[in-house]
Amino acid sequence: MSKGEWLRPRDDEAGSRVTNIELFFDLVFVFAVTQLSHHLLGALTLGGAAETLLLMMAVWWVWIYTSWVTNALDPDRTPVRLLLLALMLAGLVLSTSLPHAFAESGLIFAVTYAAMQVGRSVFVTASRRGGQPERYLNMQRITLWLAFSALFWIAGGIAEGGTRIALWWLATAIEYVSPAIGFRVPGLGRSYVQDWDVEGGHMAERCSLFVLIALGESIVVTGTTFGEVAWEWDVVLAFAVAFIGSVAFWWIYFDRAVERGAARIREDEAPGRLARMAYTYLHLPIVAGVIVGAVSDDLVLAHPHEPADAATIAVGLGGPALYVAGNLLFKWTIAGRPPLSHLIGLALFACTLPFAHRLSLLEMAMAATAGLLVVAAWETIVLSRGPLPEHRDRDVA
Repeated sequence: MSKGEWLRPRDDEAGSRVTNIELFFDLVFVFAVTQLSHHLLGALTLGGAAETLLLMMAVWWVWIYTSWVTNALDPDRTPVRLLLLALMLAGLVLSTSLPHAFAESGLIFAVTYAAMQVGRSVFVTASRRGGQPERYLNMQRITLWLAFSALFWIAGGIAEGGTRIALWWLATAIEYVSPAIGFRVPGLGRSYVQDWDVEGGHMAERCSLFVLIALGESIVVTGTTFGEVAWEWDVVLAFAVAFIGSVAFWWIYFDRAVERGAARIREDEAPGRLARMAYTYLHLPIVAGVIVGAVSDDLVLAHPHEPADAATIAVGLGGPALYVAGNLLFKWTIAGRPPLSHLIGLALFACTLPFAHRLSLLEMAMAATAGLLVVAAWETIVLSRGPLPEHRDRDVA
């Protein structure tokens, strides 16, 4: 089999189909999202939030880069399938190291992460050899950038304390900035999004599936915590509020945004630009909002009448606000204008903030959920007045 046959099919239904091996690969990230929410729950401080953010950015980046690879290469080909299985094994090690990444597991986390990023890119570079010169050159640039950031990941894993954190933030910054500047390398030039060959439907579906992973973690947290506490009226009410909040999260993203985003990226003359901004970057706050919201649900179910303090307000209002803000930016990029419903929702969260310290955790959760319902209902009513853009007759979510 030639390396050219490893490429994902284009211009047919199979080209945009998410394969079973990709779904199997995603199972590791169910575990990773659980580890992230538990890490934040165990360290509700500014330092703990910064650590969780850094780890989440790393987890998202290794997942989204792999999604770009399976957008280009066919996961049903044996070499590509073996690559995903190897990444899956490494991802399991990575996820296991997350709780102690800033302690004794730092070097394991760093080496595993760097090996996943660099190893995958080396594989794809080899698969591009002998093919289209510009895409082969682009993969060389990407590999060099990831190898450069790997130095700081591993150095941070060896270091301790504040030095580790500083080095890892530097490594994260390198990786997040590099796509925005076209992976520019002296002597090798840079790439341009117009040249990125992206199967838009596949990219949209992959990212929507990761949002589902995060929402699934929220449901698991709600059910697990509810099963561990006494079922008194206030706990039952907190359970109902948490469930309704999860439904509102789902509705805001999946009711119309998935189909509109998929249609928009398929029709765009430069789908690489939308894939980079709308899906690679702007899905990060969406996923982060779900994870923070899951932490809030856990706290409310365990202590519904406890007064809200700075930390619980940050997760109780910050999670929904972050989620709505992420959706606002995503839909703004897709539609060319910000949805008014989301601006109103953010205003409602802001109006709740000044007196949130007077509320119990349950009351604050009820206020946040009410804001989410306003966003979901408003958008649904407005969008129901016009038809959805044309899209393939298939279940994107």
